[in-house]
Amino acid sequence: QVQLVESGGALVQPGGSLRLSCAASGFTFSNYAMSWYRQAPGKERELVATITRAGSSTNYADFVKGRFIISRDNAKNGMYLQMNSLRPEDTAVYYCNAHRVFGSLGARDYWGKGTLVTVSS
Repeated sequence: QVQLVESGGALVQPGGSLRLSCAASGFTFSNYAMSWYRQAPGKERELVATITRAGSSTNYADFVKGRFIISRDNAKNGMYLQMNSLRPEDTAVYYCNAHRVFGSLGARDYWGKGTLVTVSS
């Protein structure tokens, strides 16, 4: 059974930090690129950051560059998001995504259920 379980969401003051975790099971974690997405109330889900299968390359949305760091540990089947200098506009449910392309056969995505991050004084 495939599972992606996010944790670490909390209420934090502006300027604060949080570290989110995503625990994966039920599939070969190292075969999947991993990403964090977020969805704020009344808005569409948006990509926050992506890390390649081996962790050798990362990409970030402009609105988190220089503040967030994505990482993974394939030995522990885990992915992480270190969030610094948090702003009220970072308030959202954060989702873990696993993505794999099977060439002409298409792609497969797995999603977690999300963890809520609230940035407020």
